[in-house]
Parts: sequence; structure tokens; C-alpha cells
Amino acid sequence: MFKTRPSHAVEQPEPRQATAEEASLLGVQKAALVTHIRRTYYSDQGRPVETADIVVPVALCEIVYEVPIGR
Repeated sequence: MFKTRPSHAVEQPEPRQATAEEASLLGVQKAALVTHIRRTYYSDQGRPVETADIVVPVALCEIVYEVPIGR
């Protein structure tokens, strides 16, 4: 649980090949294509409060972002 409520998150997706450990955990072949997403949550003051590393197999998922447009 957050002690400081995050105001926003930044995600940095990066395509690459799976490591041997990732391949084993994900049930894919070693060096299969994956997307590594580095997510960082920030406070209102701009301080990082939590991070996450997410690895998803390219062949088994689709990544879709929805971006709100302010008016």
C-alpha cells in the first residue's frame, strides 16, 4: 500500500529477448521476443514512490494504451 498516494505513473516499454529465467517463468523459448515495461509511480512532488518491472511475451499478448486528452 502507498504511504504517499501517487499522482501519476510513467511507463517505458522496450522490446527485447527473454532471459533464460524469464523464458522459464513465462513458458516461452529462451530468447523469445518480449516487451519489458518499466513503470514508475510518482508523488505530487515528483518523487518516485514505487517501481515495477513487467515482462510480457510478444506472441501471447497485445499492449494497448488509452491516453486521455484534456479539453
